[in-house]
Amino acid sequence: MSDSSPSPGLARRTLLQAAVGTPVAAAAVLGAQPAQAEAGGQADADSPRFTLAVVPDTQYLFDEGGSDPEPVRATFRHVVQRRREDGIVFLAHLGDVTEHGTATEMRQADDVFRAIDGRMPYSVLGGNHDVSGDDQRGDTPYLQTFGPRRFARSGTYQGSSPDGYNSAHAFRAAGRQWLLLALDWRVSDAGIAWTKSVLDAHRGLPTILTTHDLVYPTDDGGAQLSDHGQRLWDQVIRRYDQIFLAMGGHYWPTGRTTLTNDHGHPVHLHITNYQDRYYGGAGMLRYYAFDLARGVIDVSTFSPWLRARRNPTALEAETHELTGDTDRFTVELDFDTRFPPAPLPARPAAQVVIPGTVAYWRFDGEGLTGADGRPVAAGAVARDLSGNGNDLTITRLHDGPADVLTFSADHHRAAPGHGSLRFDGGQNPDRGAVLRTSATAPLTRARFENGYTIETFLKLPDPFTGDHAFMGILSWEGRSGDAGKTSGWSPDEPTCSLNLSGERFLQFVVYPVDRDADPTSWSHALPVGRWTHVAVVNDGRRTVVYVDGSRIARNAAEDSRGITTLGKPFALGGTQFAEKYGQGYYGWLGDTRIVARALRPEQFLTR
Repeated sequence: MSDSSPSPGLARRTLLQAAVGTPVAAAAVLGAQPAQAEAGGQADADSPRFTLAVVPDTQYLFDEGGSDPEPVRATFRHVVQRRREDGIVFLAHLGDVTEHGTATEMRQADDVFRAIDGRMPYSVLGGNHDVSGDDQRGDTPYLQTFGPRRFARSGTYQGSSPDGYNSAHAFRAAGRQWLLLALDWRVSDAGIAWTKSVLDAHRGLPTILTTHDLVYPTDDGGAQLSDHGQRLWDQVIRRYDQIFLAMGGHYWPTGRTTLTNDHGHPVHLHITNYQDRYYGGAGMLRYYAFDLARGVIDVSTFSPWLRARRNPTALEAETHELTGDTDRFTVELDFDTRFPPAPLPARPAAQVVIPGTVAYWRFDGEGLTGADGRPVAAGAVARDLSGNGNDLTITRLHDGPADVLTFSADHHRAAPGHGSLRFDGGQNPDRGAVLRTSATAPLTRARFENGYTIETFLKLPDPFTGDHAFMGILSWEGRSGDAGKTSGWSPDEPTCSLNLSGERFLQFVVYPVDRDADPTSWSHALPVGRWTHVAVVNDGRRTVVYVDGSRIARNAAEDSRGITTLGKPFALGGTQFAEKYGQGYYGWLGDTRIVARALRPEQFLTR
């Protein structure tokens, strides 16, 4: 909080341009340098979970009139030691590093911050106790300590504004690049222009904006834009859709609010400041724990220094962790919708037809293809790109309309082929379409006694309307009873099929070669409106079903060797009963591959 100002006698001089990046240079290199070059145990950059560590106003702990920086040392030791375990990818300081911004205080801060140089990527920005005026103020002890020279060798540092007081940082986490802007407590017009140049050059990067003075608290735990925050909102934040989170310190108590930007998307704005708490905030640390798999950011606040006290006093014990509504909470954010990951490039069939491949079909330029939304003609052929002759021919069920099967440009992000087929099957009345091999195709007689892997990409419509209970996804035709299998649910069901129950549970049922049994696996409820990869893997003894690379719980316990085939066609898009098709599949199907051996998850089509 602004209760004093930096020493008025601080020297001023013109910055050497060689020491700082220009707006053009910063924009040009952003994302080009390897992130997280610092030494030590690093977080897994591809895990969907990672943590941004935030340290606010430490000014009362760096006061030449009398202070104790040990809590900040303890915080820095914690983030370095827990970097790998907690997935910490970056640390952001929110300004007011010191109380008066003097050379003496900056030397003290420099000594403490040296503990994380080269060991943890971080940013620092100037607060009103570190500097005065706006970012055109010229040289200061703060700039000499926390200017561009300090970050020049960090793998996350991307450059600074010409004045040196605003900086950009990019780090890799959850398999993508993220941008963090550290802006001065008073950004000038020149600083705004530099900020816009960086954002314009990198509109695709999810961005976190940090500054010292952004929002102030309201009595109900909320927050409102300050005068400086309103300026940043009007000129920058609301205009640039990639900014989803902005935070500042300066004010207390903590608070938060959500505003809607010009693109109709939420922006979360938070106050993080604990200098009013015991021991000047005791080096309080805030974790922003991102979980892209769950679509949330879990926020928690604690003091590593107080946590480590062996015999804490009552005040220390009650302050070591803060659990109020503005200190521990969850932000919901659908990252893949807000920031769709770039699709992976298509892969040629030659890269996908691995040893043991029996059949491989795709629905883009290397196989059955057409304009998006165009009906697929009856009799059209999807070639087996493995070269084994298991071509599929289109058949509409029950004389269904043309739009019961159409081409689609939609596809799973990791699918080798960039296309799919959209099925509009259903019942009451039965309708649908199937793709079938000929009765003489090699796949009709394959028995897979040494194991197999069957993979496909599927997507269920959202909303998932109508009755589609136990619709077929893929199967071999023929009656299990004709194969002498009588122990299963019905002798009229086929010998192998992958279906979807009314609860959207996958059902994989197979009659093995070596016994009269029907070991059946059941998944959890599949999501709607999202592509899913399904793999059925048999090692010649047991079957395991994987959904998006994770094995399901209800895999069949019985032994299962091979597939009892009857010389009948293999089909995509439906399952027969008593050798007749009823309803067809409802949704999208993409690349499908069958391999005559058990594959490991890292060998699936998603890799």
